Amino acid sequence: MGDTVTPDYDVVIVGGGLVGASLAVALAPTGLCIAVIEVVALGDVGQPSYDDRSVALTYGSRRIFEGMGVWPGIEARGVTPIHQIHISERGQFGFVRLDRKTAGTEALGYVVENRVVGESLLDAMRGFKNIRVICPATMKELKVGSDAATVSIEAQGEKQELRSKLVVIADGGRSGAREKLGIAVRRVDYGQTAVVANVSIKNTHHNVAFERFTPCGPVALLPMAGKRYSLVWSVNPQDVDALFALSNSEFLERLHSHFGDRLGPFLKVGKRSAYPLFLSQVDEHIQSRIALIGNAAHALHPVAGQGFNLGLRDVAVLAQVLCDGHGVGQDVGSSSLLGRYAQWRKHDHRMVTSFTDGLVRVFSNEFFPLTMVRNFGLIAVDIFPPLKRGLMRRTMGLSGKLPRLAQGLGLQ
Repeated sequence: MGDTVTPDYDVVIVGGGLVGASLAVALAPTGLCIAVIEVVALGDVGQPSYDDRSVALTYGSRRIFEGMGVWPGIEARGVTPIHQIHISERGQFGFVRLDRKTAGTEALGYVVENRVVGESLLDAMRGFKNIRVICPATMKELKVGSDAATVSIEAQGEKQELRSKLVVIADGGRSGAREKLGIAVRRVDYGQTAVVANVSIKNTHHNVAFERFTPCGPVALLPMAGKRYSLVWSVNPQDVDALFALSNSEFLERLHSHFGDRLGPFLKVGKRSAYPLFLSQVDEHIQSRIALIGNAAHALHPVAGQGFNLGLRDVAVLAQVLCDGHGVGQDVGSSSLLGRYAQWRKHDHRMVTSFTDGLVRVFSNEFFPLTMVRNFGLIAVDIFPPLKRGLMRRTMGLSGKLPRLAQGLGLQ
């Protein structure tokens, strides 16, 4: 027999990181009653530092933030536009140059410190009375009934139960909520580790980003303010300890040797961190009164910078589906609405996953005939405008059926 008590909330979001907070802000204008549960305290962010981590936003993600009304706050806090992207393979002749002029946009994407996005979203959430942020709080249990789901949490030593028509799981790649629901995850280990740091160069970067493929994995350099680059260097796991044991000057010399002379010498490196690289995908993006978004649903290799942007498109589609259903009196946790969300996202998930996974596998293979094929392939993309435009629209998040937010429009 189903639950009969009216739920406290329309939507409870488990995870208040960038993806979960984005969904709360996107949904807020609909008037839905929303709760956000976050385990990490949302304290003072402190002063910006050299080591602040960054995210690459596609032009399509900028549109989504514009539709949410958040982009002005992000832009005011500081973004670095990407005007060109140079894609190549170390020691080979093929390359692709992507340019904003060809795309017909003011930028191909933007490099933004995570702190900047987080502050802007937090400010936006504070402006809505229908969003309740419960933080720090830990989810203890999740039960699903026919009319509502119940989330049991512990916050400041007290236990609470939140009843909601819909629970959205947005607590990242190591999702505890997903595990409690027993949702299976398919995981592929790439046998690579990403070494992440900010580095400085002597000359101006001219807003050019680089993706250079090497046998042990790609090296990405994303332009930041102040002649800095955000570095994501994919290496063999057995080499990580040796890289971290190097002095700063030795590390920069090793990076220069690995990347090449195109940027000249690297002058400074900040704090280094590392994380293993893998592909993970859930078998089901929805269950009864449950929807998964962001890394809780899919975690990608960082090549081409698609991970967060794919999660933000989850937000845009789910927000539109819920807004449209709520507008005509539908239960926002109904199977019909969640099924529409899952079906809409299926193609984008499949295409982006295949694209990033294919890049990693093709460019990690040193078989000589394949090396020649992929280098001629890079040249073909560079000289044939239709191929180049297709690649840009895919990487900029502008292909396929776009929800209203991804068109820069409001939900309503």
